[in-house]
Amino acid sequence: MSKASVICSGCNAGHTIEVPASINAAREPELKELAHSGDLFTWECPSCGKTNLVSFPLLYHDPDEKLMLWLAPSDDEVARIKPALDAAPEMEHYTLRVVAGPGDFLEKLKIHEAGLDDVVIEICKYVTCNEMEKDVELRFFRMDGADGNLVFTYPKDGRMEMVAVGFNVYEDCRGIVERNPQIKEAARGLVRIDPDWLRRFFA
Repeated sequence: MSKASVICSGCNAGHTIEVPASINAAREPELKELAHSGDLFTWECPSCGKTNLVSFPLLYHDPDEKLMLWLAPSDDEVARIKPALDAAPEMEHYTLRVVAGPGDFLEKLKIHEAGLDDVVIEICKYVTCNEMEKDVELRFFRMDGADGNLVFTYPKDGRMEMVAVGFNVYEDCRGIVERNPQIKEAARGLVRIDPDWLRRFFA
């Protein structure tokens, strides 16, 4: 465990809390559950009782699912570790991702749990925003219904809106990836897959 300095958004009181620096999901099932529920990234202020969100550097490793997520590393850390991880034979079939914050972290977990490809999902979000003619930040929420519709959320007027698209959109976007090997190659290894990453292919 490591320590993080936090300030309550309700009463501005400063506190120091304990947070994990890394999680091995196979060895630490309780921390895995907290990570998947999102409770890992909340803390209750002892001064006023308000529940706050907190972000901190975290390396999440699930060897059973072959998934590694690195939350909020510095660019220098990524540059130092990436060559070794990308070249390690045992990482060949892993999904290795850098994520900027808890929201991105939880989205990657949901995508992986649904058995989907995060690169394809990123293209789905791009296509869906264009069809909606809205510049919004979509996040994958779940697969829904017998047909496997994809449900995305986005903020609007202080609340979360939902939009569902057919699984055929995912299949079409997967075809885009398959026809463009440069996209697949760029997504290999330890990479941050997000809208900024996608813009190099969909300017």
